[in-house]
Amino acid sequence: MEPTPQPPRRAPEDRPRPGADPDAAPGHCPDPFRELSLADLRRRASAKWRVYPPDVLPLWIAEMDVPLAEPVARALTEAVALGDTGYAVGGPYGKALAAFAADRWGWHLAAERTAMVPDVMQGIVEVLKLITGPGDPVVVNSPVYEPFYLFTGHLGRRVVEAPLGPGHRVDPERLADTFRRVTAGGGRAAYLLCSPHNPTGTVHTAEELATVAALAGRYGVRVVADEIHAPLVAPGVPFVPYLTVPGTEDAFALLSASKAWNLAGAKAALAVAGPGAAADLARLPPEVSHGPSHLGVLAHTAALREGGPWLDAVLRALDAHRKLLTGLLAERLPGVRYTAEPGTYLAWLDCRGLGLGDDPAAVFLEHGRVALTPGHVFGTGGAGHARLNLAASPEVITEAVHRMAAAAEATAAPGRAPAGGSGPPSGH
Repeated sequence: MEPTPQPPRRAPEDRPRPGADPDAAPGHCPDPFRELSLADLRRRASAKWRVYPPDVLPLWIAEMDVPLAEPVARALTEAVALGDTGYAVGGPYGKALAAFAADRWGWHLAAERTAMVPDVMQGIVEVLKLITGPGDPVVVNSPVYEPFYLFTGHLGRRVVEAPLGPGHRVDPERLADTFRRVTAGGGRAAYLLCSPHNPTGTVHTAEELATVAALAGRYGVRVVADEIHAPLVAPGVPFVPYLTVPGTEDAFALLSASKAWNLAGAKAALAVAGPGAAADLARLPPEVSHGPSHLGVLAHTAALREGGPWLDAVLRALDAHRKLLTGLLAERLPGVRYTAEPGTYLAWLDCRGLGLGDDPAAVFLEHGRVALTPGHVFGTGGAGHARLNLAASPEVITEAVHRMAAAAEATAAPGRAPAGGSGPPSGH
């Protein structure tokens, strides 16, 4: 019998409240995921909380269930109080990114080789306009972030897939073969590198990136690295900026504080050029810099300058959420394969063992009232998968997995083993 969908139930005393993190060490920021109740979150008007009905747990789009970091909130409220809502100036933003990159990654980027762009995807489009022409190939590693296909196709470029290899790693042989094919006629080609990789959470190593750079140099392919998730790497795991790798002088990187500090609604990003790409970046039309929001630039600058302790609290919590999900799946959905990769706050779930078809997310939504991102939208290798957003409270993640297990059991084909686990979903 199909379970009756219900929202997670919490006793009032168990609801998250400001500062209510019993595990926070002295001097550390409290866990941001414990500060807002589900009732608080449902008051939000952003896409995550408005696309689906209230009985659905939304774990799909890349928004975090956290309050703003205090320095960010302060920067925005001070600007609003002053009526400081004019046009953006990017200089402080570039300097803040340079300081953050030096401190976190040992990357001493040149702020003068940065340009302000509306957001990372619009920045990618503008860079592709500089280095490719209509109909030129743009290589991607599927399964990969859906807008890579949408924006590139809308620009009039041709997307060519070089699917990831075993373990969700870049496959150098496949990439070399793809580069060889797309440049065989002597035309221009680009490669969109997703680093860390969305949706799998893979964090590329220095050796892997060096191989990418060598292949791009050999075949004359220009690399554009989307590093929007760069600050969201688990503690103890190194993130290697692509432009720090030898042989990347003619490449570009796009970065933003939007993912790590939950600022998608405060648009701003930076394009960074390697030394050999500076002249290309200088051709960026001035009007591109008119796209970012002034409030966005202020918020991102404050995040990069002062938001480190808050970010560290987020990273600690996400590490715990990965472990939580691993245990929940083993108990309730052992047919789902999941590797807790250290990058992003996204979990890539291989649901093919459940027998739910190419779009298991549709089953989880219809029968469990849990919204995940369908895997097929990420291109080749995505069918039978779903992407789950871990940037939620442990209670919501737990409830979501219980609902998913109930949905899988309710729709199991005759003769198939149940999804696993015992007892009714939490809150039923």
